[in-house]
Amino acid sequence: MKSIENIRHSLAHLLAMAVKQKYPEAKLGIGPAIDNGFYYDFDFSGSAPKAEDLAKLEKDVHALIKKNIKFEPEEISVAEARKIFADEPYKLELIEELEKAGQKISIYRSGDFVDLCVGPHIGSTEEIDPQAFKLDRLAGAYWRGSEKNKMLTRIYGLVFATKEELAEYIEQMAEAEKRDHRKLGKELEIFTFDDDVGPGLPLWLPNGGIMIEELENLAKTMEARAGYVRVRTPHIAKEAMYLKSGHLPYYEESMFPAMEYEGGKYYLKAMNCPHHHKIFAVRPRSYKELPLRLAEYGTCYRHEKSGELFGLMRVRSMQMNDAHIYCTEDQFASELKAVNDLYLKYFRIFGIEKYIMRLSTHSPTKLGQKYVDEPELWLKTEKMVRDVLTEAKIPFVEVADEAAFYGPKIDVQVWSAIGREFTLATNQVDFAVPKRFGLTYVDADGQAKTPLCIHRAPLSTHERLIGFLIEHYAGHFPVWLSPIQVKILPISEKQMAYAQEIYTELLANDIRAELDDSNESLGKKIRGAKTKKIPYLIIVGEKEMADKKITVESLAEASQTTTMAEFLADLQTKIKNRD
Repeated sequence: MKSIENIRHSLAHLLAMAVKQKYPEAKLGIGPAIDNGFYYDFDFSGSAPKAEDLAKLEKDVHALIKKNIKFEPEEISVAEARKIFADEPYKLELIEELEKAGQKISIYRSGDFVDLCVGPHIGSTEEIDPQAFKLDRLAGAYWRGSEKNKMLTRIYGLVFATKEELAEYIEQMAEAEKRDHRKLGKELEIFTFDDDVGPGLPLWLPNGGIMIEELENLAKTMEARAGYVRVRTPHIAKEAMYLKSGHLPYYEESMFPAMEYEGGKYYLKAMNCPHHHKIFAVRPRSYKELPLRLAEYGTCYRHEKSGELFGLMRVRSMQMNDAHIYCTEDQFASELKAVNDLYLKYFRIFGIEKYIMRLSTHSPTKLGQKYVDEPELWLKTEKMVRDVLTEAKIPFVEVADEAAFYGPKIDVQVWSAIGREFTLATNQVDFAVPKRFGLTYVDADGQAKTPLCIHRAPLSTHERLIGFLIEHYAGHFPVWLSPIQVKILPISEKQMAYAQEIYTELLANDIRAELDDSNESLGKKIRGAKTKKIPYLIIVGEKEMADKKITVESLAEASQTTTMAEFLADLQTKIKNRD
């Protein structure tokens, strides 16, 4: 059956054919189809292709397409497979795993080329539109995603149903490159990384610090209105707590190694929830106190692999908009709905129009290994979450075998202004760990009962959210979030005293302002301010000084001459409304 996935997968094989023809000593890794095309991993023993060689490889693939090569499946024995792939160490490793698992060995023949593959593929290359295909880029990738293995060369290809879709995607990627949060984050002096500090450990510059404060203020305001109370917890804890929570058995690979201290082991905090459970347990609780909503912007540390670090989107140190809601089973539906409503409010503030919730459920075959062994509670809790999403008419999809170890989770997928998809935040339902911590409340009937716990982080982490917002806004942040909201540009030294008065008045009204007192021309001052994407420029010349007025320029509005009082009132309204 012809499908875009089959075409993408088949083109991966054609690329491998072209590579083996041009680089006979190259060893084959894997080549799956992905959302926008495919990739194939190669081990080049000699000279590897460079970016400028991709155009020639692409022509070689086009030549193969014209030959109307067929894709023919075949099941073979392990012995035959070892013979065919005798010179392919990575394929031999896969064959050994398949043999141990008792699985059949499947190959696909394409002319003289053979690859270890279960398919599916298209019938022949005549089904491929060569104009809807393009080799995209090179990257490094560890074999099987493990840093312990060799770094291979990964070649990415773009494949779409039509050449128009391909052109649209390439245009979108060009725009995304302009909006790359790593590039803009440096240009706008928001964050940096330093080798002496360590990979994945961002340093927030003053502009980034301002953005963090604004986002925290937003969260604190919204959460206070929703009945949350704020707590603070330390950055480390003893091994015993993480053993009790279950995080060490299930999550240890994602935690930094233990520190030996005073005869015991301490771990950097990878999650806030066990600390919050301890706060809940500080004294006996009554049902009258529930729901109890504990919130914290807690700093957590994750031992992410070096090859998976990516700007602010994948880091090792993160400040999480975390909260844990302890509630009764009867309160669960309304609490989860309130959490979803909070997401929708944030989406409106940030202009996020497209989103979907991704409900991750457990796998019954992995109970006791990947998931806590509570089959009835899994089914019951998953139904509870599903019912809330359905009743609230929240768009969602279900994905099996991706839940948290202690309960179902909801990943929030959002799309930026240019249509790029991001995993922004997560909700998790915990029916297991509160019991491990002995958390109870006394119900109206006088009986001790264990609360349910909802983990939620609507604003994700500062790192991931700010990375998303940089790309979403292309650095042109709304005025309430902009590190510098106004820049004052006197035309000459003669207006400096008046410009200073304006600057002082803005600061007195809590407006983040800068005064350009350089000797540069006005044109250069304006260009410099626009490069920094400052929302409002106040230009002060002789006429403005004489009339006690200001000329205001912005990207969103036409230039206008007004009074400071009028400008200030309008600006304060925009900031208050978070426009």
